[in-house]
Amino acid sequence: MSLTGKQRAELRAEAHHLDVLVHVGHQGITDTLVGALDDALRTKELVKVQLSKNADVKAKDVASDLAAKVDATVIQVIGRTVTLYRQNPDMKGKAGDLPPWRR
Repeated sequence: MSLTGKQRAELRAEAHHLDVLVHVGHQGITDTLVGALDDALRTKELVKVQLSKNADVKAKDVASDLAAKVDATVIQVIGRTVTLYRQNPDMKGKAGDLPPWRR
């Protein structure tokens, strides 16, 4: 899914207030972590991921790996925090409803 610059900027602004939902520990990207991230994206669509200080990896590399594994889009990488987005077409809200990450 391709996002415009404006859509990306709006999602970055929304992500600013979100709490981290998924943590990548010293074990790196495991099947369990990918499953947890997939669940979080299914219910929230916009998810922050925090990399452990002990993880000896580059945040941008982890962001691309995770995005590829869960079919998501990297919204931003700041320090050791990665924000991913994946729209869930099954989650239909009415006009005027809050987006799923704010619920």
